[in-house]
Amino acid sequence: MTGVNHNTVRYMVGKLFAGERLLVMVGLLGLVLAAISALYIGFNGATILPEGNIESVFSFDAALGLFALSIAAIMPLANLSSRNRAIIRWLFIQSALYAYAVETIQHFRGINPRFSEVGTTADTIFGALFGLESFVLIIATVLLAISFFRRRGYEALKPLVLSIRYAFVSTMAAFAGGIWMIALQSRYTGDAGNLIVLHGLGFHALQALPLLGWLLMRSNMDAKITHRWVHIGSISWTLAILFVAIQTVLGRTLFELTLLPILSLVMLLAWLSVAAVSARKFLSGESLFKPSKGKDRGLS
Repeated sequence: MTGVNHNTVRYMVGKLFAGERLLVMVGLLGLVLAAISALYIGFNGATILPEGNIESVFSFDAALGLFALSIAAIMPLANLSSRNRAIIRWLFIQSALYAYAVETIQHFRGINPRFSEVGTTADTIFGALFGLESFVLIIATVLLAISFFRRRGYEALKPLVLSIRYAFVSTMAAFAGGIWMIALQSRYTGDAGNLIVLHGLGFHALQALPLLGWLLMRSNMDAKITHRWVHIGSISWTLAILFVAIQTVLGRTLFELTLLPILSLVMLLAWLSVAAVSARKFLSGESLFKPSKGKDRGLS
């Protein structure tokens, strides 16, 4: 088994967020807006009549902010040309800024930004553009995902790139849930199905799975074992989303003691176990960036 070039890995890890200051600022803006919303809820409550819900502002802005930060972290690793990277970056930035504006302003005006029953014609137009911007965000994400699935010659970064690929699969499930909500003009389906769980769990793969790959990449474990752990953790997360999706399609709540919710929980616990082992390996001191005794074992 060939050894890993530690300097290459160190250099590539250092590229996380590199050149993406604007996208990072957009992500941080979402977290700031979420914090302001939380303060408002603490002093005034979450409801603004007739339709406003500041809890929705908090969850949406925080989630989109984390999504933008996640994209900013991995964008430099996508091996894109400067032109293509700039195009994808600005697709993300303008979509996020419009989404922040409509979600935040409309709810503070007491208007549901997506499915208003009391808004004016202008509010309806803003809502329609909101849906259109969602598709722009999907296009930008697909373009970025393609670059990772096409990438070659990344042996030193294989655990991280592999986990990012899995994360984009889950993200596509999240987008499917979002499109479904737009079509229904509601987050609810069937008797008790709630699409927001599928939507949120899918997007959080962009934090959960690359973190797993990053920790394993920086461990000094055997390459085959490292890749196996990435597959186990990522497949567990993906199966959890699949079981959530099936339960939601059936129109049933996830908060019941039936087979699919239990299987979803088991899969998430499996991912958590792999993440815990990975973190322990990283924190044990046997990191790629710390000298180890004997011959180095690579990740290639």
